[in-house]
Amino acid sequence: LTRMAPLLCLAASLIVAFRAGIWNLGTDGQFLLAAVIACAAAPLLVTVLPAWATLLVAALLAVIVGALWSLLPALLRAYQGVNEIITSLMMTFLGTSLANVLVKLVFLDPGTTVPQTRTLPVEDRLPRLFDTTVSSGLLVGLVAVVAVHFLMTRTAFGLKLRVLGANPKAALHAGLPVPLLTVAVFGISGGLAGLAGAVDVLGVMGNVRADWNPAYGLAVIPLVFLARLNGFSTI
Repeated sequence: LTRMAPLLCLAASLIVAFRAGIWNLGTDGQFLLAAVIACAAAPLLVTVLPAWATLLVAALLAVIVGALWSLLPALLRAYQGVNEIITSLMMTFLGTSLANVLVKLVFLDPGTTVPQTRTLPVEDRLPRLFDTTVSSGLLVGLVAVVAVHFLMTRTAFGLKLRVLGANPKAALHAGLPVPLLTVAVFGISGGLAGLAGAVDVLGVMGNVRADWNPAYGLAVIPLVFLARLNGFSTI
């Protein structure tokens, strides 16, 4: 149940992209960079902010980082027609390398011999559910995937994205702002991938070690297709 939390956030990220006909395969880089930034910020923020505010700000930073790391593939796809499969995979390799550099050089905890970020104290991490060992990040993951499901099936914005995914030329002919929608999809997808990173490290680990890369994103891809891109089936 605890492991479901980041996986559900990543599933929500992929459902948005795939339903819009966009292959965001850069979720692992977005996830990892966001996790590093969240773990670098949280131990410092908790010294001046309440624990709940620290978690909120760190999660927000992670969402922003994930969205920003998806921006280059988004712009290249939207305005140059460059295949996003190639660019997003390249950004994953770059993101993984950058995350390791940040851990080893910029956000290194001087009090440890193992290269890692500073550790967020256990009492300041996401609370457990009902006196169990299950992280409340599970609730974040459930809300994310259900919210995305309703966004894609019950809103005008979701309808536009589905039209874009079904036939980009028809979407353009219908007057939809295809480049803007493409960038928006990448931003939402990258932001949710960043949220997955924050949920994982702020709820369970409390820090990020060098060379850590669980590669959840690629593992979730076949699962969301098995669920036919349906949020409830994904759960």
